[in-house]
Amino acid sequence: MKLDYLFNDRHFFSQMLKIALPITLQNLVLSSLNMVDTIMIGGLGETAIAGVGLANQYFFLLNLLLFGIVSGSSIFTAQFWGNKDVKNIRKVLGISIITGGIASVLFSLGGLLFPEEILGIFSKDPAVIRLGTEYLKIVLFSYIITAVTFSYSFSLRSTGDVKTPLTVSIIALGTNTALNYLLINGYMGLPRLGVAGAAVATVIARVMELILLIWFIYPKGGVLAASISEMIDLSASFVKQFFKVAVPVILNESMWALGMTMYAIVYARMGTEVIAATNIAGTIDRMMWVVFMGLGNACGVMLGNKIGSGEEKQVFIYAKRFAILNPAVAVILGIVVILISPWVFAPYRVSPVVLDYSRKILVVLCLFLWVKVFNYTNVVGILRSGGDTTFCLMLDTGGVWLVGVPLVFLGGLVWHLPIYYVYLLVHVEEIVKLIIGIPRLISKKWINNLTTVMNK
Repeated sequence: MKLDYLFNDRHFFSQMLKIALPITLQNLVLSSLNMVDTIMIGGLGETAIAGVGLANQYFFLLNLLLFGIVSGSSIFTAQFWGNKDVKNIRKVLGISIITGGIASVLFSLGGLLFPEEILGIFSKDPAVIRLGTEYLKIVLFSYIITAVTFSYSFSLRSTGDVKTPLTVSIIALGTNTALNYLLINGYMGLPRLGVAGAAVATVIARVMELILLIWFIYPKGGVLAASISEMIDLSASFVKQFFKVAVPVILNESMWALGMTMYAIVYARMGTEVIAATNIAGTIDRMMWVVFMGLGNACGVMLGNKIGSGEEKQVFIYAKRFAILNPAVAVILGIVVILISPWVFAPYRVSPVVLDYSRKILVVLCLFLWVKVFNYTNVVGILRSGGDTTFCLMLDTGGVWLVGVPLVFLGGLVWHLPIYYVYLLVHVEEIVKLIIGIPRLISKKWINNLTTVMNK
């Protein structure tokens, strides 16, 4: 009866699918094309895969920092949209673009001035560092553009417009893959640029993505068609309240990203074959996650809208639904991926050792997928939607740095365990976060209406 009560709501599922399906499709396109890109780069050899993988590890740090910024912004955007406060939504967009732009400039300068030193943190293989540097010096010109597109795309999702980011991403990412094919291999009379071709393709695709977003948003005069003056019309109190909630999210993503970087450093020190295997398995893992990123985003938007409109009782019912539904889907998907894994790895032309590592890593990822999905839903979708960002910071950061990082360093560099056993140690962190996170969800202490605070 309790489960019937929780899930007997057609409007909930209609709204969830309306938001989650386009985001899932967008992420599926992204992950599918990333897999194709990895296969194309893989045609240049394992060293090329490793080099590009390390360069993207640097972007991964920026990506999560930007994700922290736009996630913090989305908390406010979703709640302001709950009471249709367009003026403050545009102010939040301005803060997001400015903050993300500053972060991107700093990362771009670092990659431009110290590429070998940065990549040398991850690997000591000169060939890997050389190819990674070649890729990084070009792709970093997309960083600032990425910050702007992130801000607009996430704000669109928070106001319920998930179709525009989907359309733009499909066009831009399709262009990226086509250019990768042409520039990596030198087809149709174009120069054969190798890994540099992949970087050029990424920059062109990011420029196209930004142009398309602006073209879709501004002629319609919608909620995000903000002028520069509207975006910078910021009072000191507004900015202070924004960063009071957003800074823990930014720190959360940054510290979590640094933790993932520590994992990558361990994997890189375990050998080039391990780097290649983790990149291959990671590409497949990202494809699985497209479903849960869609559901997680739907969770955050729907809960945020309900909190902003003052419907706190309905907020908790929605939270319980997502907390049960998302992990259940993860169990099913994990089983399916394990069963079809022989066909998933068929396109890769790598050594038997790399293939064996990749398969075993994927099994570990699938077995623990439901735990990670619950934690993702709870932190990113539920707790953050109510502004409970300080608790999320302590939970995520504590899990990574007090549990995950020490165990991975011990397993990989002290005990010299195989990479798939090291991945098992990584997931001890997720179990700890599950145990601590459930009581917080049940407590309802995370439900805070931020619109009342910002309008004071």
